[in-house]
Amino acid sequence: MSTLAAATSASAQSDADGHWRESAEAVALPVLALTGALLAFGVFVWLSGRDPVEAWVLLFKGAFGDSFSWQNTLQRAAPLMLTALAVALPAQAGLTVIGGEGALVLGALACAALPMLAPSLAGWPGSGLMLLTGALAGAGWVALAGWLRQARGVNETISSLLLGYLAIALFKHFVEGPLRDPASLNKPSTPPVAESLRIGGLPWDGAVTDVHWGLAWGVLLCLAAGVWLTFTASGFALRVVGGNVRAARLVGLPTLGLILAGCALGGAAAGLAGAIEVLAVHTSANASLIAGLGYTGILVSFVARHNPWAIPPVAILFGGFGAAGSLLQRRMDLPDASVLVLQGFAFVLILAAEAGRGRLFGGSGGSGGGR
Repeated sequence: MSTLAAATSASAQSDADGHWRESAEAVALPVLALTGALLAFGVFVWLSGRDPVEAWVLLFKGAFGDSFSWQNTLQRAAPLMLTALAVALPAQAGLTVIGGEGALVLGALACAALPMLAPSLAGWPGSGLMLLTGALAGAGWVALAGWLRQARGVNETISSLLLGYLAIALFKHFVEGPLRDPASLNKPSTPPVAESLRIGGLPWDGAVTDVHWGLAWGVLLCLAAGVWLTFTASGFALRVVGGNVRAARLVGLPTLGLILAGCALGGAAAGLAGAIEVLAVHTSANASLIAGLGYTGILVSFVARHNPWAIPPVAILFGGFGAAGSLLQRRMDLPDASVLVLQGFAFVLILAAEAGRGRLFGGSGGSGGGR
């Protein structure tokens, strides 16, 4: 009996140590990768003949230095939270889906087209219906990639990427053709959304800020997704499918339905991001929506380790990088797009950091479930 008790105690201690290592790595690996990205960006700035320390300081000031910077950062972070969910939720089912950009632009297009089909839309009910339309468009598009993976064996990474290009092509066709506003001469766009349908800014300290309600939607949906995955039977079942789809089939889980649900919910979040961009920022569907928000959402999800609860702070960080680009341009004469170099370094180093998963704190290395 004493031997059994000792073995049980040793097993519990081993499980606790393993949990500690996993939790520590979940924080340490992204932090190390982002630190490395900042150092690499500093070298890039130095090779350009500028002071890297000044660049790091301006990155912080441009992102979080004052209330204007914070508002700019939060406004940019809002769609990133939603497009990151388009990667994170399918990832829980074991799929690497990178089609958030396509879902976003189709969501924006569907949202902008609805008032043309139903001119009587007005007020919050009309706005809500437009947001729902955008979400449904994104859900169907990403779910298609999941269906192709399970029903036809098509790699979901390739299919979602190609579907994204197809979505952008459809967007351009309709915006520059059947849905184009005749008054949009130099920049093709759909007719502007009526004032009563637009989404205003969040209130703060008795005033309305430049940060729109998309931020609240993003935070709320990330929290809700985390609760669903952690505390519900269907969320646990989705994670079981992601861990080992064969084992999930053996215990009778509806793997196809769960995978489609994960993809559809992720796509709905990205489609909602596109609809919010139309109603809160651009007021119409135009080429400015094709800004890479879906692709940046991939990076946000990977840095957050596909954990919905970790997505908001990571999205705020990358929103801050984007907000600081104009300050780097004004103060250091660097191109506004130089922050994309920083994001590129971050993405490469995050992927490289995955090679150290399970080994950073003396573990034996992670093992993924087979599909």
